[in-house]
Amino acid sequence: MNANNDHYVIGVDFGTLSGRAVVVRVSDGAEVGSAVHEYAHRVIEDRLPGTDVKLGPDWALQSPQDWREVLRTAVPEAVAASGISPSQVIGLGTDFTACTVLPATAGGTPLCEVDGLAERPHAWPKLWKHHSAQPHADRINALAERRGESWLPRYGGKISSEWQFAKGLQVLEEDPEVYGLAERWIEAADWIIWQLTGVESRNTCTAGYKGVFQDGAYPSDDFLAELNPAFAGFTGKLGRELAPLGGLAGRLTAEAAEWTKLPEGIAIAVGNVDAHVTAAAADAVRPGQMVAIMGTSTCHVMSSDALAEVPGMCGVVRDGIVPGLWGYEAGQSGVGDIFGWFVDTCVPASYEREAGRLGRTVHEHLTELAAAQKVGEHGLVALDWHNGNRSVLVDHDLSAVIVGQTLATRPEHTYRALIEATAFGARMIVETFEDAGVPVEEFVAAGGLLKNRFLMQVYADVLRRPISVIGSEQGPALGSAVHAAVAAGAYPGIGEAAAAMGKRTEAAYVPDAGRADAYDRLYAEYCHLHDHFGRGEHPHGNDVLHRLRALRNEVTA
Repeated sequence: MNANNDHYVIGVDFGTLSGRAVVVRVSDGAEVGSAVHEYAHRVIEDRLPGTDVKLGPDWALQSPQDWREVLRTAVPEAVAASGISPSQVIGLGTDFTACTVLPATAGGTPLCEVDGLAERPHAWPKLWKHHSAQPHADRINALAERRGESWLPRYGGKISSEWQFAKGLQVLEEDPEVYGLAERWIEAADWIIWQLTGVESRNTCTAGYKGVFQDGAYPSDDFLAELNPAFAGFTGKLGRELAPLGGLAGRLTAEAAEWTKLPEGIAIAVGNVDAHVTAAAADAVRPGQMVAIMGTSTCHVMSSDALAEVPGMCGVVRDGIVPGLWGYEAGQSGVGDIFGWFVDTCVPASYEREAGRLGRTVHEHLTELAAAQKVGEHGLVALDWHNGNRSVLVDHDLSAVIVGQTLATRPEHTYRALIEATAFGARMIVETFEDAGVPVEEFVAAGGLLKNRFLMQVYADVLRRPISVIGSEQGPALGSAVHAAVAAGAYPGIGEAAAAMGKRTEAAYVPDAGRADAYDRLYAEYCHLHDHFGRGEHPHGNDVLHRLRALRNEVTA
């Protein structure tokens, strides 16, 4: 290793609502400066910016201009806050939400920025939580199952409406002209690297998890043509040469150096996904270490030296987290978003006033009231499907259920039940992995929800296992910085860099046996409801959630 205390790298985390830059010392992972840029357009869900063009149900778009502004503002501000000289920076790494994907020209221009296309919804980048392609995903899954496609079991038997192929098929069938103009269909994780280096590249992580790239190939043109004859050739828009994680994607161009105020020519790491890169920040890249990145949603990632088919997972990809191991991914589509929805829409003004009087946020006030309850005292159990189900059902047409409400139910009761529901969803994922022969030896938590200590203790009690926690509040950005150090040649690989720069506290939360026993009873009820409402094809299942979604979409179309 040739790193020393005078060398620094920058990690840039492009999130759902903002982008964050963190300056990190190469020798030990110390974070010496950071800055945040809030996206001006946030999530585009109602109308296209500056137009009267209305979007349909379950749409979620973003603006590429917001991403560029992160480079122009957050990066130089983070360097200024750190007190170091830009000349000490040797590399930069980035991570992105995924699948956040956009149509572009062969030169990398997003189609929404091409003259005459700004009012075409399908010309804009589709954010990860764009779910209106669910019917297209259903068709892909049905055909793949009927044909016995070998790649389908690698994704637990279903691919998601969030991913590249479902969204691409939606564009083709709803706006064929935009589809034809899209010479590139590219993850934002790779597009931002293109802007920094001037070189187009595709990373192993998003290609495998979101682009169905397995065993050296995408799904065949023959398969795609059976979905729609015009869909054959779609993979030509994706790029076939994949770059390894931690690799050198290219060097900072003069134009991007002007944006970021960094030295031209520094190393730019291969693009990556916010969840997967966080494993390095927690020094949790060894087999059996499951990292749960808990924020608006939760993504569960884990490396293993064994290949197995785990029902309902988001994918198993060779080299998908670190080179040389199989990387597994699962996830929950809504976690923090659920708590935010409840506070924004379901809490009376009297609670807001009381929280203000006590000097707390409404979330803090509800958490205090929820923590005072005994397990099961509220008489409720909820299904955490407010944003659909990512794992293990892989069905974004599902919606939430809360059972047991009475006239005595208070907001703090429901708030606690929602926290517990997300913990039950995490336990369902862990048990599904272990039942498939992939042991989870350590559960490591990261993300913004770590600030809620009560929530973390609920998770430990529900999971019946200790929870380790990452030692950074900026997990994805730190992980991107770790990858930048590898790309710059400071470490020989991600494992070595993670050991030096990553950090976590082992067994920070330990389960209470009495509460864990009580939660077992509630979890059994969750499992019953999970199968009843989520597996409508079962003898005792009920497809009412799908029927209600279909009715809503029909009425609001």
